[in-house]
Amino acid sequence: MKFICYKDKILKAINSVVKGVASKTTMPILEGILIQTNDNEIKLTTYDLEIGIEYIMECEVKEQGSTVVNAIMFSEIIRKLPDTEIKIRLNEQNLLEIECEGSHYKLATMNPEEFPELPKIEIENSIELEQNALKNMIRKTIFAVSTEESRPIFTGCLLETQDNQLSIVAVDGFRLALRSIYLNQKTNDITAVIPGKTLNEVNKILADSFDPIKIGIAKNQALFEMDNCKIVTRILDGEFLNYKNVIPSNWETRIRVSKNSLQDCFERISLISSSSVEKEKKYPVKLQVDIGKVTISCTNQTGDAKEELFVSTEGKNLEAGFNPKYFLDSLKAIEDEEVYVEFGTSISPCLVKSVENNDYVYMILPIRLKEE
Repeated sequence: MKFICYKDKILKAINSVVKGVASKTTMPILEGILIQTNDNEIKLTTYDLEIGIEYIMECEVKEQGSTVVNAIMFSEIIRKLPDTEIKIRLNEQNLLEIECEGSHYKLATMNPEEFPELPKIEIENSIELEQNALKNMIRKTIFAVSTEESRPIFTGCLLETQDNQLSIVAVDGFRLALRSIYLNQKTNDITAVIPGKTLNEVNKILADSFDPIKIGIAKNQALFEMDNCKIVTRILDGEFLNYKNVIPSNWETRIRVSKNSLQDCFERISLISSSSVEKEKKYPVKLQVDIGKVTISCTNQTGDAKEELFVSTEGKNLEAGFNPKYFLDSLKAIEDEEVYVEFGTSISPCLVKSVENNDYVYMILPIRLKEE
């Protein structure tokens, strides 16, 4: 095997596949990148038995062949080489030689025949949308995915299509993020829970462009195909939250507020609240709604903080406690100039919604305020 490529191209390919490398495994082959040539292309593949990533790039192939090389060592060497042409070849001793200007490295390799094949997926349903649309949907929901392995189903996002509408939903037990768009073509109804780790990697590879991405769903696997990259992932087993039944349909108190102003208030108030990160449930941020005004305050051992915003209000006065991080995560994902924040009672979930349309909803559970 022998090929010549430019650093920027192969580094992009490596960065696209490297997250499919197993980090903790008893199988060294899974710590490698499978490199295969095909005419004037090379294909890089990684697979940790949960997520597999393939990336194809054009280059000048001098000799056909294949090998597996340790991903971390290979990527770090390429990353630190000069920004110019790189020659890579597999020599007679099965060492991978990397040459670039005055640099010359030889790396041990592994048998490519021992590298596990990516699952062959028999797609039952598929959808296609623009890459920038999916990128936006993931960005606006992924932060609400649970990190608690005790509830594995919530470590993924629900991907659902119904009546030509695609929705992505994330929930971690304290908050919920929902983003929806209408698709340009008719599609069958789909329900699949995709691991958050996979969606994070898909999001990094997606271009901010109108180029298409195709999502294929099989019985227990999902396939993301775009440009010269393919990602295969398992679908999480279990029953996801019936989110339509838990999002409140009515409110008793509602404010209409500048998104940036509210975000600025929470960021400043967090300077006090975050000093007691481990005690957020004990010291929540208090949000008080009065006619034409909302007051956000926090008191703990560090000090006191209070922010007042003059806003448009409807309904009853209200006082409730919240984790400010959950509000901030939601507000940072929103691009609208104004948002509605809707409340039921002081102990029921609050919603952050678009003023203009229904394409996103963030639900945040309150924290019971300490009696003063």
